[in-house]
Amino acid sequence: MYAAFSVKTPPSPTGELGLIEQIRQTFPATSKAVTLGIGDDCAILRPPSGCEVLVTTDFTLEGRHFRRDLHPPESVGHRCLARGLSDLAAMGAEPIAAFLSLALPAAMLSSPAGRIWVARFFDGLRALAELHSVPLAGGDTSESPGGSHANILADIVLIGSAPKGKALRRSGASPGDLLYVTGHLGGAHAELTSLLKVRTKPASKTTSKVLKVRTFENHPHLFPEPRLDVGEALQRRSLATACLDLSDGLSTDLAHLCRASNVCAEIEQAAIPIHPQARKLSPAAALHAILHGGEDYELLFTAPASTRIPSSLAGVPITPIGSITRKRANQPLITLIAPDDTRTPLEPGGWEHFSKPTKPTRKTTR
Repeated sequence: MYAAFSVKTPPSPTGELGLIEQIRQTFPATSKAVTLGIGDDCAILRPPSGCEVLVTTDFTLEGRHFRRDLHPPESVGHRCLARGLSDLAAMGAEPIAAFLSLALPAAMLSSPAGRIWVARFFDGLRALAELHSVPLAGGDTSESPGGSHANILADIVLIGSAPKGKALRRSGASPGDLLYVTGHLGGAHAELTSLLKVRTKPASKTTSKVLKVRTFENHPHLFPEPRLDVGEALQRRSLATACLDLSDGLSTDLAHLCRASNVCAEIEQAAIPIHPQARKLSPAAALHAILHGGEDYELLFTAPASTRIPSSLAGVPITPIGSITRKRANQPLITLIAPDDTRTPLEPGGWEHFSKPTKPTRKTTR
């Protein structure tokens, strides 16, 4: 990966060079931490004094993470950046810069409709970047393979910083810690379910309506909100012993935390905060959404029982949903306690990166 947007082949003025110039004009790198941004062979960053550098990267692949007939271009750009920002939030980091590598079908830059799609993609990415003061400092561009069947491929790299030795990790939970979650769960899965039901409608007819009411609360799948301020507060105030973001689903991500910390967990089903959109589903579908749906990009964290955790941080509700227990032989990694006190093992049932979907369900649009 190159830190500046480089040219792989001699493009026409309206091809890759035009795309690079469009990116340069759309994302002026204005940040004290970015000494040199787009335009050279490498970017030059200046991390804050006394801080460590954190790096995360995420693919956004057409047909796997989004569909052009389902997701407005602004949503694709927003989600592309939001995934990396959420990773930084989970470690209590402050963003320094973003790097975007983008591969597009050749036909997109040669058609007015394709160029409009790309411009709107950048609009969505830029809006979230400006909200969190994240400069785009470089990346790469290329033609995606596949000829007439080529897809859009995007890779976002986020650089962040945290005070030395203070970044939140998954491995710090201890028996006796309480388990907390930010916001509400199940909304992203519920919105995707709704979108898939109306997927036969042309995207052009639904996009304007989506953008008119664009708020994070109304569109948890299309426009998820990274909890950067919450993560920073947890880190700065030394409140959390372990933390990660709920990108793959509560059941799967909690299993990651338990394995990293070598502990087990118990969660109270009745305590899990349910997103209003998930409440519109049947009880069984709502339970599936909050446990396995994923893409809520909320934070799941642990803290000692003696630590006073506020009911909200940075305006985001904080809810205790369970506790951490000692790992014992023949004990489930996660135990779900139903409202009637029935206890059942909870197996990871969220996102699987190498699954093989056969129909257009959530697995093809994460």
